[in-house]
Amino acid sequence: MYPEHPLRDEESISVIALVLNILWLALGGAVAALGWFVAAFFMAISIIGLPWARAAFDNGVYTLWPFGTRTIDRDLLYRGDIGTGPLGFLGNIIWFVLAGWWLALGHLVAAFFLGITIIGLPFAWAHVKLAGFALWPIGRTLASSDFRRRRAYY
Repeated sequence: MYPEHPLRDEESISVIALVLNILWLALGGAVAALGWFVAAFFMAISIIGLPWARAAFDNGVYTLWPFGTRTIDRDLLYRGDIGTGPLGFLGNIIWFVLAGWWLALGHLVAAFFLGITIIGLPFAWAHVKLAGFALWPIGRTLASSDFRRRRAYY
């Protein structure tokens, strides 16, 4: 994350989001995020996977802390970013074909099984959000859930 990234503001997370994130981490979110970080590491050290390493790392951060966080276009924060133009679109097409669709499908299956239980509904919603990000991650970044409200004051 960049120094001016909105997720660096620790005061913006609610108590409910904090509790849900701790439960998420304890019930498997930490292991899933570790998988994303390992994948990002191997993408970064390989020449061919380098363009997708940041997307995998951002997926890991989102998987680590899904409550109180949402995705936004990087163009809203950083003008002229290479991942928000035609190269980002091409990268997303390649990501979608090779990995995105089955990663998103896995999140949706997990969301379905969590959603049939009452207590699993917040975690099902987190998997639906993760599915959307896993499907098309390049050119997007993470922001706090109240990013638009706080941005109006700047």
